[in-house]
Amino acid sequence: QVQLVESGGGMVQAGGSLRLSCAFSGRTFPNYPMGWFRQAPGKEREFVAVISWSGENIYYADSVKGRFTISRDNAKNTVYLQMNSLKPEDTAAYYCASDGDYGNAYYYPTYWGQGTQVTVSS
Repeated sequence: QVQLVESGGGMVQAGGSLRLSCAFSGRTFPNYPMGWFRQAPGKEREFVAVISWSGENIYYADSVKGRFTISRDNAKNTVYLQMNSLKPEDTAAYYCASDGDYGNAYYYPTYWGQGTQVTVSS
């Protein structure tokens, strides 16, 4: 059974940085995408970024391009989201996801983590 556990959330001032991590377990075969979504209070969950198994294919939502960087370390079974120049509108619960179908600015994952809260104060 695939499990995804996020960490690294917290509170930061506008302009600051945070790095989220997502450790996954329970997998027996490689070659799957991983990504991040977020959900702000009262809003729908939205796509943030996705990365292929090899790291060759990476896509971002327009709202985070140039500020967020997704990466993965397959040896450590971990995917990361480096978030720089954070804005109050980035405040949300951030969810890790894996498997499924993806492309330019879209991702339909199969598995989800429980989420980690990111709060950006102005």
